[in-house]
Amino acid sequence: MEWCEAIIHTTTEGSDLVSDQLMQLGATGTEIVDRNDVPDPDQPGVYWELYDKKMLEQMPEDVLVKAWFEQNQHTHDVLSRVRQTLQELKQADYGLDFGTLSMDMENVKDEDWAENWKKYYKPFRIGSHLVVKPTWEAYSAREGDLVIELDPGMAFGTGTHETTNMCMQLLEKHLTDGVRVMDVGTGSGILAIAAAKLGAKDILAIDIDPDAVKVAKENVTLNRVGEQVRVVVGDLVKSEAMPCELAVANIVADAICMLAGPMTRHLLHNGLLICSGIIREREQDVLDATKAAGYTVVDRIEKGEWVALCLRNEAA
Repeated sequence: MEWCEAIIHTTTEGSDLVSDQLMQLGATGTEIVDRNDVPDPDQPGVYWELYDKKMLEQMPEDVLVKAWFEQNQHTHDVLSRVRQTLQELKQADYGLDFGTLSMDMENVKDEDWAENWKKYYKPFRIGSHLVVKPTWEAYSAREGDLVIELDPGMAFGTGTHETTNMCMQLLEKHLTDGVRVMDVGTGSGILAIAAAKLGAKDILAIDIDPDAVKVAKENVTLNRVGEQVRVVVGDLVKSEAMPCELAVANIVADAICMLAGPMTRHLLHNGLLICSGIIREREQDVLDATKAAGYTVVDRIEKGEWVALCLRNEAA
């Protein structure tokens, strides 16, 4: 079994939350490397002779949170989700100094992974009609297939991750022709493109990561849905939005809880919010937050440790 190690640069006060987020995203384990955990030799009662003084000198200035992930067909989306989560932590107001939240990887180089993961990524079907086809793979479409050509680069959203897969299932089930859609945290653009293929007429795709927006724009062009899909850098609270009948947010539980209220200003009354990125242990938190914001549950599916919800906006 092959593993890759993600190393996040943060601070003492941010390290526990970063570690918790990495575990929620599927890390098999984490380690926090913090100079502050080494006893101060100038303090009374510290037996410094038990420590190698060079140990402190050799430790990094930043606090490092190390996490280990198995390399398989899901690793691309998992690492992309880590990057997305770090971006969201930078934007969120937790009252904590998280430091740079930059990420290094060991055991696999970014440029190697950008090619090596492709051996795991083959065309596959989601629901009754949606088919995700990597641009470098051949596929003979059947009658009724809605084929999404995709090269996700390093952005989240190959369709193989349970959260994306469930969002696409709910889109196919609940999206009706001609609706307006907002895709919050678009990543590779896969959900916005799926909405266009399913008949949405006007789609605004938003992401806080400029690299993801670049990838999403390329995939929108590749799928010839540029007249329907507009991709912008930003977030729901601080950037542009539009009135819509349906919104989809495949992000993380904390972000859904935070955005549920602001979303009601753009989602029409009785409009639908499809959301995922919710680990089962956090489902009740999301249900509580969305109920308080005026949503009711229309549909729910789960795969593995993840849950996706379809909610109706009944706020006045």
